[in-house]
Amino acid sequence: MAAAEAAAELSQALARPLNLLQQPDCGRAARLRALEDIRAQLQGRPLPGAVLQEVFAARLLRPLSRCLAGDAAERCRELALQLLRHGLSHGERPCEALPVLLPALAQRLCPPQGTEPSEELRLGLVQLLSLLLQRCGASMTPYLGDIARVLQATLLDHYAEVRRESCRCAAACARAMPEHFHMQSESLIKPLMQTISHQHYRVRVDVIQATGAVIQFGNGKSVDDVLSHLAQRLFDEIPKVRHAVTTVIGEWLLHLRDRYSYFHKLIPLLLGSFTDEIPENTKLAWTYWEKIGLQWEKENEEDLKDKMDFSVSPSHYPKGETRPGLGCRELVSRNLSKILPGLCHDMTDWVESTRIKASQLLYTLLLHAEDHITQHMKLLLRTLYQACSDEESEVVKNSVKAAELIGTFVSPKVSLKLISPAFEQTPKASCVMVLAAVIRGSPKEILQPHVTQLGNTLSQAGVCQRSEEVFYMEQLLYCVQALIEVCQEDCREISLQLMKVLVTIMAIPSSQDLKEKVEKTMSSLAEVQQLEGFHCLYKQHIIQLLEWVSVSCEGWTCYSPEVLQFEVITTHSGPVIGEALDDFILILKTGLQPNRDPQMRLKLFTVLSQLLQKARETVNSQGLFPSYLETVIKDILAPNLQWHAGRTAAAIRATAVLCLWALIHGEMLSPKEILKVKDELMPHVIASMDEDSKITRLMACRIVDVFLKVCGRQFDADKFKNTYTEVLKRLDDASCDVRLAAAHTLANWFKCLKDSDVKSSMEGHVEFLYQELLVHLDDPDENLQKAVLEVLKEGSILYPDLLVREIEGAVQKHQTPIYCNQLLHHIRSAKESAL
Repeated sequence: MAAAEAAAELSQALARPLNLLQQPDCGRAARLRALEDIRAQLQGRPLPGAVLQEVFAARLLRPLSRCLAGDAAERCRELALQLLRHGLSHGERPCEALPVLLPALAQRLCPPQGTEPSEELRLGLVQLLSLLLQRCGASMTPYLGDIARVLQATLLDHYAEVRRESCRCAAACARAMPEHFHMQSESLIKPLMQTISHQHYRVRVDVIQATGAVIQFGNGKSVDDVLSHLAQRLFDEIPKVRHAVTTVIGEWLLHLRDRYSYFHKLIPLLLGSFTDEIPENTKLAWTYWEKIGLQWEKENEEDLKDKMDFSVSPSHYPKGETRPGLGCRELVSRNLSKILPGLCHDMTDWVESTRIKASQLLYTLLLHAEDHITQHMKLLLRTLYQACSDEESEVVKNSVKAAELIGTFVSPKVSLKLISPAFEQTPKASCVMVLAAVIRGSPKEILQPHVTQLGNTLSQAGVCQRSEEVFYMEQLLYCVQALIEVCQEDCREISLQLMKVLVTIMAIPSSQDLKEKVEKTMSSLAEVQQLEGFHCLYKQHIIQLLEWVSVSCEGWTCYSPEVLQFEVITTHSGPVIGEALDDFILILKTGLQPNRDPQMRLKLFTVLSQLLQKARETVNSQGLFPSYLETVIKDILAPNLQWHAGRTAAAIRATAVLCLWALIHGEMLSPKEILKVKDELMPHVIASMDEDSKITRLMACRIVDVFLKVCGRQFDADKFKNTYTEVLKRLDDASCDVRLAAAHTLANWFKCLKDSDVKSSMEGHVEFLYQELLVHLDDPDENLQKAVLEVLKEGSILYPDLLVREIEGAVQKHQTPIYCNQLLHHIRSAKESAL
């Protein structure tokens, strides 16, 4: 009775403003006052829900709805909205308002009738719809079509907050009417997907959450329409957006009615979050995945009974990785055939971020698939070959990790059989990279039977000599390192093959860093064989290595890789080369014939020169090199000292002269040996004093000097004449060092002539030599002046009176007398001593 009285009283209080509000000619100010009076009556006193419901439904709902839908004044619409919200919030039966209120909302929010111009009011209208869904729930089912039309419009509203509220409203609608929502859910997918890339990240989060609810409680077929958009959001720069995607995908995999049909499409999206840069997102993805795996195990317990009862953990598993549960592994294995083709396509996508994400996902999938990888090997290898040559380092890194899993889970008998064809053609660096990764991932005991095959494959000329590209050679080196690291002492079987590969890598022109890595790898190879160092490796294989490079020696050119390999073997083996002189000298003799490629001969002579400069530490380490001197000089040096036109020929002669000087300077060419070869070498060495190269002229002068000391007294008149004529020319040389060496050589020439039987027949030549030497006493170079003075002092012993006359004649020609006076004093002193 009291409620009825209160309702009647309130109705009487509202009668006047309601009458005013409903008059057609009522102005804006009057309507506004009427609405404010209504608000004061409703909110100014405490009203029971029943009273408010009775008055609201009977007296207020329709006038306020008309005002909301059609009043021209924004403030009036705003007050009407507030009053409607108040009535719906506090009334006991809000569902009774639906037939009147929902058409008003649709009229105000849905085109083409019109759109509310005020952003704040549009937001309020959508919030009012949310309130109705919250309070009425399933009772709104008859109006689902109207709600869907409203949301289709508001989801694309220009005001971000309206979009956000619309997303929350769509999710609430899906949860409120799960049995009927599927009839309208598809109509919301398009506007949701148009909003999912909104510039405000909060909008994107709300859209993703709404999409999850709309599909989970609606038509599951819409999954196909949204997957690509959700996948794109996994690349979103905002972690909360990626977090929302992970949550939605996880919920679908757990609760979507038709989830079994979409496992192969949803699993990649969830597993893609395993590599998220935010630990919270990664943990969330793992938590969902573990729940999904356990749920699937329970749902398929009969199928998995044997595996659950008799499963054995693998003895070899990647370090730092936790093995996923059985349900997780089975889910991936059973869907891998559907996932891989698309994933492999993404691995070669033009967008860098897509390739990175795909490579990360590939590793995760293979970790789950384990030995089920085997049936997909051809596709995987083809993809990894391409991915390992990617310009993005992160893609390469992930691809290599994936290849290591192939080694872990796939039998080498299978993997190597499928990898081998890539090496039978022209192998690329990426193929070698994949092989190295497979080796690294393989267990030692399983790889052992295939060690010989691997060694033979890598040492093939078509593999290790395919390219001089540094990157390719680095991958080849990593392959060898992987073999040594995994197989350890088993590498003894292929020690020679690995040495061939390492020698080839070291032979290419590259950075010092790569050479140091090769040397370190050689040391590792020696260590696993319990040898003291890489020199012991050379000692173990030096003969086979030299035979290996000498097979094609007859056809060597400057482009032959064997020339570079020969250089490495001989120069890097240190003292070991002194134990294989038979093969070494034979290769040099064959390769240094004058009719062979000049550039190649120059390379070989450079090698010989380097070795001879440190002969005691290399070729003569065993003291055996002197027994090969006759072959070296007569068959190698002498033929190449002969003059031929061209710069390369000159460079060869220069190197040959250097080699000859190294033999003499290193005291390997004894006086006895010099006597044997002087007739053959002397003409060529004298001719070399006229070469363009300063160092060649200098070495030639020094060699002639040594020859004079050893056998000059045995020269006949012609040899004396030819020798001094060429040496005298060097006193006018452009190089100070050559001029000084020539002076020293002439001093020895005088010494040899003094004790020679042909002295008497050389007086005229000596006189001419005196004259020329006196001229050089005026040389601008003081060091040469002193050197010439010493030469003349040495020569004065032969014909002192003749020299005195020449000196007096030179003084009369106004030559600088200082050194002439010293020379005259020396001659007189010598005469007095003789008496």
